[in-house]
Amino acid sequence: MWRNVRVFIYCCFVQYFDANEQTCAMSSAALTPTASPESLASLDTGVVWRAASLAQAFGAVHDTGHSQLSAQLPGGGWPVGALIEILQEPGQHLEWQLLVPTLAALQLGKPGVVKRALVLVGPPHTPFGPGLAGRGLRPQALLCVQAQSPLERLWATEQALHCADVAAVLAWLPQARSDQLRRLQMAAAQHQRLLFVMRPAHLHAQATPAVLRLQVLQGAGDGPPQAKPMPLCQRELKLLKRRGPPLTQAVQIPSAPARLTALLACAQPAMGAARRDALACVPREFHRLMGHALDRAAVRC
Repeated sequence: MWRNVRVFIYCCFVQYFDANEQTCAMSSAALTPTASPESLASLDTGVVWRAASLAQAFGAVHDTGHSQLSAQLPGGGWPVGALIEILQEPGQHLEWQLLVPTLAALQLGKPGVVKRALVLVGPPHTPFGPGLAGRGLRPQALLCVQAQSPLERLWATEQALHCADVAAVLAWLPQARSDQLRRLQMAAAQHQRLLFVMRPAHLHAQATPAVLRLQVLQGAGDGPPQAKPMPLCQRELKLLKRRGPPLTQAVQIPSAPARLTALLACAQPAMGAARRDALACVPREFHRLMGHALDRAAVRC
């Protein structure tokens, strides 16, 4: 009798382990990827993108007005419905030179479309209206919200994103936390607004929910003495985060309008290297922009 019991127990163990092996084999087969590289390549790249290549835009984009920068962004421009973070050192204010081409184009709009406002939340300085008007940006369309506390700035930014008459929001939020920025990112995505957030450069190592993150690098005279100086008319941007591979080289953009650059070139010594560098920064299309007495003075020099 004990022999029959041992045989029965042995058979039960054999059946148990055999069934367990078959179950594991079926699970492994189900989890094993069967998609080939060819089938992955045929997927819609607007939804799936590879980290080794620059992604396509998930939605609408607006041209940056800077060809070198647009070439490095998914879709070739600023993403609509996403948080765009711009990091700068104290005392740097390149946001206007960076964003004025896009903001001016937004104000032009399409025929028959009502022009919408541009909201500034907590700007460190009052924008200079005549200078912006000279570059095609109407100061009358700017709505400045002088919010002082961090919570007031966050609230005003979120309310501006909810407003249908707003084309873009520029917010200076040096003390915003990651969860607060994520809330703004969700609001921008829900209402399809352009959102630019200016923050200090020392936060570059912190995590961010921003879809795009840029840092303004130090310009001429800001770096160590042994570093090669950059022309005064150029600034460098470093793309810290984008939907694509890391960009090791910085992107250069003009640090001043074409008219101001031409006047600064005239102020340099007649045969100095600084004058040659400044003149090299004057765009070729500057002659088409001549409509002011200072423009003609710059050309005569």
